[in-house]
Amino acid sequence: MATHESLHHLEHRPWLLPTRPWAWRQSWLELAFIHYRVAAASLQAIIPAGLTVQEFDGSAWVGLVPFRMVGVMKRGLPDLPGFSAFPELNLRTYVECRGKPGVWFFSLDAASWPIVVGGRHLFGLPYYLAQMTVRQRADGWHHIISRRRGTNVRFESNYRPTGQSFFAKPDSFEHWTTERYCLYTQRKKRLLRIEVHHAPWPLQAGEVECASNGVLKAAGFEPLDENPICHFSTGVHVVSFPAEIVVNAPRRCAGTARV
Repeated sequence: MATHESLHHLEHRPWLLPTRPWAWRQSWLELAFIHYRVAAASLQAIIPAGLTVQEFDGSAWVGLVPFRMVGVMKRGLPDLPGFSAFPELNLRTYVECRGKPGVWFFSLDAASWPIVVGGRHLFGLPYYLAQMTVRQRADGWHHIISRRRGTNVRFESNYRPTGQSFFAKPDSFEHWTTERYCLYTQRKKRLLRIEVHHAPWPLQAGEVECASNGVLKAAGFEPLDENPICHFSTGVHVVSFPAEIVVNAPRRCAGTARV
């Protein structure tokens, strides 16, 4: 069985790897984690039953995460031009089910129609096709412009690292927001869990300047504080595993079964 480079680092995982072989590989590069405080009740009302919104420092949080996807491909297959590399912008929050903390996505904007179609139909992920550009300027700032197709939803921002690289300490905000090894999604009224694995995130303090934040507005969120917390990462190499059905979802979370 082929060994992915991410599997050389296992000691940091909060639970054991799935017993089934991984299914997809990808790299998440040059990310900004842009976090806003929000009221937990406003999020709990719009996520599936069976998931609990988590809080840190007295509130829930939503994260805007612009980055580059590279090397996206099903296991055993080579990269494909026009499919395996594209920019993406996620809006997410932090949830838990049966003791496994993970990520719930409110939207995923991507400049790849195969990913958008596949993500929606295979996994129920709320992907949107977008016209996107992400580039690093000579002064060290990363600049992103995203326009969601067929809508007025626009995001434009500059972000950059401002400190030395570090690995987040347990119980810190940085660890709580980034060191998550599964995501949850809903497809055909069934709650799914998709496990992922990667090395610990290399992080840096960061700063962000948002010229337009239509993605947050389109989701209907009102931040409790207009000033976000920003971190930067050069990225990680990732494998993902086949989705599991969370049994008896969405009414209650009682276990898992294979999809």
